[in-house]
Amino acid sequence: MTDSPTRTHWIGFDLGGTKMMAAVFDAGFRPLGRKRRKTKGNEGTKAGIDRIVETIHDACQESSIVPEQLAGIGVGVPGLVDLDHGIVVSCANLGWKQVDLQGELQKRFGCPVTVINDVDAGVYGEYRFGSAKGSRSVVGIFPGTGIGGGFIYEGNIIRGKNYSCFEIGHTQVNPQGNLCGCGRIGCLETEASRLAIASSAARAAYRGDAPNLLAAAGTDLNDIRSGALAEAIRAGDKSIEQIVRRAANMLGSAAGDIVNLLSPDTIVLGGGLVEALPTLMLEGVEEGVNQRAMAGYLKTCKITISKLGDDAGVRGAAAWCEHIQELKTSK
Repeated sequence: MTDSPTRTHWIGFDLGGTKMMAAVFDAGFRPLGRKRRKTKGNEGTKAGIDRIVETIHDACQESSIVPEQLAGIGVGVPGLVDLDHGIVVSCANLGWKQVDLQGELQKRFGCPVTVINDVDAGVYGEYRFGSAKGSRSVVGIFPGTGIGGGFIYEGNIIRGKNYSCFEIGHTQVNPQGNLCGCGRIGCLETEASRLAIASSAARAAYRGDAPNLLAAAGTDLNDIRSGALAEAIRAGDKSIEQIVRRAANMLGSAAGDIVNLLSPDTIVLGGGLVEALPTLMLEGVEEGVNQRAMAGYLKTCKITISKLGDDAGVRGAAAWCEHIQELKTSK
């Protein structure tokens, strides 16, 4: 009789954005292999889960392991998550509502599965392995299509009674502002997300104030991505630089209020927009924080850029799965 493989490897899975990614890690959370696929919106629950399973199998094959070696799978999902039961309450990317992702993956792979918010996973990854390593408390702010946030305190993700929390993108910053996707007026996302920046940039290009952006990407929001914004600024479009700096400053202002409330050691900025424009985003956020946070708190809080990039979410999700299993074992 052949002995069963030892379960020493971990999967981190990121379901965020336009792509899904599975990464395999050894017992020390060193990356062994990964696989990416495009996310297909509104493809249905079964088809979506099947694609996740296929991606995990492909990542295992890439890493020269079999699924029977998996000690656990951690999944980061962009949306509201029932953390106790691993249920995706809502995920706009896939059109999911009330999907028992934890249960489905545990049946398919026979190992523990945890499901958390994708930004929580990214912030936890930075706390364990990246630019916030060694911090007591960490706030993460990840601007993208929306603006995600997370908070780690003494090794634990801060959460609500049932659900993930820390939705900084839906704090009101402009009572006379634009309608947000959540149905409310003037949320931070309507002023400082990559989508909000792209919308302002498209108007600038249309008016003739951003000729380099107009030539490279036109005025279609689908084409005005983070890289296009960065290229336009490097090419000399001052109006785009002003738009991005204003958005970063508003992010910083909201972060400054959080500093006053929670006094974190570290604020981590991540996501594609920050990766494309790290210096400009960091300067703008620092300026906003300095304007809003009390002087005493500023002395004990550093603001930094994500160190792990795309790996933050998958590595954090895998490590959180290990953390949860350790907590269960110690009880």
